Amino acid sequence: MKKPPKPGRPLMRCGAGALLALTPLGAALAQATEPGATQQIEKVVITGSRVISNGDSSPSPVTVMRADELLASKPGATLAEALNSLPVFAGSRGATSNPTTSGSAAGGNGAANQLNLRNIGATRTLVLMDGKRVPPTLYNGVVDVDLIPQMFVERVDVVTGGVSAVYGSDAMSGVVNYIINRQFNGVRAEASYGLSALGDAGRASAGIAWGGNVAPGLHLEAGFEAREQDGIDHRTSRDWLTQWGVTGAGTTANPYVLQNNVRQKDFPFGGLITSGALAGQVFKTNGQLSPFVAGTSTGTTSLQLGGDGGYWDASLMSALSGRQFFGRADYQVSDSVRAHAQISGNLKTNTNWAETPQLAAVSLRRSNAFLPDAVRALMPAGESTFRFSKFMSDIPRANAVADAEQWVAMAGVEGKGAGLSWSVDVVHGRARLETALNNVINRQSLAAALDAVSSNGQVVCNIRVSNPGLADDCVPLNVFGPSAASAAAIDYVTDTVRFGSTTTMNDVSAQVSGSLFSTWAGPVTAALSGEWRELSFSSTSSSRPGDLVSCTGLTLNCTAGTVRNEYVFGETPQGVSQRVWEVAGELDVPLLKDAAFAKQLNLNAALRDTHYDTSGNYKTWKLGLDWHVLDALRFRVTRSRDIRAPTLYDLYAPTSIVQVRPTDLLTGLTPTVPQYDQSNPRLTAEIGNTTTVGLVWKPAPRLSLAVDAYRIRISDAVTQVAGSTTTFQQLCYASGGASTYCAMQTRPNGYTDTSAANAVTAWTTSYINIAEIETWGVDLEANVAGTLLNRPASLRVLTAWQPHVYYRQPGLATVDQGGVAFGALGLASTPSVRVSAFFRFKPTDAVSLELGQRWRSAMKLGGDPTQVWVNNHMASFATTSLNVAYDFGLSLGRHEGDAQVYLNVDNLFNRTPPPGAFSGNGTRAGLRDGFSPADDPRGRYFTVGARLLF
Repeated sequence: MKKPPKPGRPLMRCGAGALLALTPLGAALAQATEPGATQQIEKVVITGSRVISNGDSSPSPVTVMRADELLASKPGATLAEALNSLPVFAGSRGATSNPTTSGSAAGGNGAANQLNLRNIGATRTLVLMDGKRVPPTLYNGVVDVDLIPQMFVERVDVVTGGVSAVYGSDAMSGVVNYIINRQFNGVRAEASYGLSALGDAGRASAGIAWGGNVAPGLHLEAGFEAREQDGIDHRTSRDWLTQWGVTGAGTTANPYVLQNNVRQKDFPFGGLITSGALAGQVFKTNGQLSPFVAGTSTGTTSLQLGGDGGYWDASLMSALSGRQFFGRADYQVSDSVRAHAQISGNLKTNTNWAETPQLAAVSLRRSNAFLPDAVRALMPAGESTFRFSKFMSDIPRANAVADAEQWVAMAGVEGKGAGLSWSVDVVHGRARLETALNNVINRQSLAAALDAVSSNGQVVCNIRVSNPGLADDCVPLNVFGPSAASAAAIDYVTDTVRFGSTTTMNDVSAQVSGSLFSTWAGPVTAALSGEWRELSFSSTSSSRPGDLVSCTGLTLNCTAGTVRNEYVFGETPQGVSQRVWEVAGELDVPLLKDAAFAKQLNLNAALRDTHYDTSGNYKTWKLGLDWHVLDALRFRVTRSRDIRAPTLYDLYAPTSIVQVRPTDLLTGLTPTVPQYDQSNPRLTAEIGNTTTVGLVWKPAPRLSLAVDAYRIRISDAVTQVAGSTTTFQQLCYASGGASTYCAMQTRPNGYTDTSAANAVTAWTTSYINIAEIETWGVDLEANVAGTLLNRPASLRVLTAWQPHVYYRQPGLATVDQGGVAFGALGLASTPSVRVSAFFRFKPTDAVSLELGQRWRSAMKLGGDPTQVWVNNHMASFATTSLNVAYDFGLSLGRHEGDAQVYLNVDNLFNRTPPPGAFSGNGTRAGLRDGFSPADDPRGRYFTVGARLLF
């Protein structure tokens, strides 16, 4: 293999003015693409267009990042984690993004790596691999990008602007295109291990890649990567996460307040008697009563600060076990025709822990066999039953285990002839996701197990005595103490609820491009493409809405007609499907060349006609202008109309039911009630209008500056409306029941009765084409390279300024999520200013240093202008990373190669994220609160690793 270039020339220039610094091994890896390749990459197939081959002439802003450069700042991490360090991404989900056990915001796997440009939704960011659409892997239509074969990714192109006219639906906020190294030669091996300074969050990864020419014209590639991540199972593992939550009602009289050490007032870990002569007594130890020690009152009646109340303690970071496979064959059929076939596979399991079960004012008999005689003696003889509440810490927390099996196969033929380039491609994707929710309470079993009696000297369930044969497997549950329950009883009252979904995509596309004719200003190039796509979705569930409780033989704590489990999912056993037909054209026309005021002026235009059999016909278009004023200065502008068609999940998802405890503002109570999550088959496509304006200035060969402003406005946006949302509740009650939002809650006595008897009994969420989303901002990228102390050095600074993300709905106050940390229905943090800086320096030929800095601006805790806060503020946050790498040559027999060992320290100064919480979490304070999901809560983190290339 040809030796890498000398370390004195570590720079690569790649599209859009980006200057990329490489270590010697990085340069060798780049050169392994093609023996004899030069260090300069003059042209690339530019993402965002089918007719522009030079990134320096693209009217759309494109950030080009080599995979080696991305991972140099976060070695041992996934490409998705490294990408999310770029400021253009905000609101992406991952292992530390407060994963949920269920819900469409997570797509069945709350810890999956999802990319989100501008934080206007992962479904509005299109993911491509070599310019081809990557099939959805989660049931809400989102791509888990862990599917991408990381070891073979040469670079990642990020287009920040609407390009639906070029690539189709979903490209509203932009495109992320993973470019595969199709000519890799040699063997590459990597291994790393990471651990936090507290000794947790262990992460190990190892991978091997091979590529070579095995016959004339035939090139093969194959690779495998394994990744294990321990996770952090308890938020209390960090002493700064002391049960943060928001209390109050968000009104002038009772404003929201961010507080810590928040506890559930009526739910101690050992159990609280809430009625009768012993009301207010708690079982702090098994079988022994003590007075309940109340905490300090808050603006939420069910929450206190301190005291004997229980608290949530969910996962801080999800665990991961993954295996990634890749294989590719390229065959040069003739001088002008090339064929390829490729397969990518990802087998992974994500695990997280969430809710602790609760007993909410259940009825227990004075004669309960587990109740100590000393306690029974304190009760009046006429008090046959009493009420009891408990935070059931002796039952394991709800545990979500998401097993994913994701496969994508691609094949195609491409060629050139008669001045034209053409290609035909086929993509098949299949993703199977099996989510198991462990430790889910079975209400019917719980009702039977709570009624414990003595029979023949043994404690048994009353139903076994009163109704033999109905539930002879019942195991009585002792609830009188923090750890009173037996393992057998816990096993009896809990179920594992399974929800499976299968998503498939078949896609056939063809395109032809070339020069139509030439003018004095240059060749006019055009592209014509067509695509047919079919998507299907099916689901199965072990806990369905029709699986209801039977109260036969049960006289306490049983309500006939309620669902049996706390988590319920519908199913679509026959599946649903969607077919799409598209045809598109693109034109690039040079208007001026070497004129007095323009070295070059090009017009780019694209038009696409799309037909969805589920949601209708749509036309999208894009116009762009690229103006080279001087060799060192150019301006670019684009205007586009884009769409996002509703996903199959938006349209046809089966109804799911989860138990929630938001505050019922009409009665002031916080009952545990079902929430029905529904789809909507009447949805239509979202319409986006995007404008970008920018400039690229290169005053010196090793200095560049790019500034791009953008505005995105989406009408008919699909949004999930939740009836429990504070604003929707207030609109309903103000109308006396006339508002359409009243249909999203159920209560017995209408919408004016404020008594406890009229407490809400169910909430509903649904998808509606009702919202308008608008955001605007400016992206800045600066690159400089040169020498420091006569040694190579470079600096890259990327900044995103996004002051506003407006969500507008008829009849509601406009919510601005710009500069806000938390939002309803999974809306994640959008710091107004996000900065990432990378400084690289080579003190010797063999040693490379990289210093990384990330900073986000301060944020509000909530963006709803109708909310009143005592202090609606969350401090700014910054972290520093340091990577030290040592390169050396390595010989194995007759083979010579290059090797690198490195040490990385993330969050070098062990910064603690500032505290924050979401007002909408109601009485589940601390469950997923305490910090912004965009901030890394691990603390100082060490990674060591090695890379080899032969």
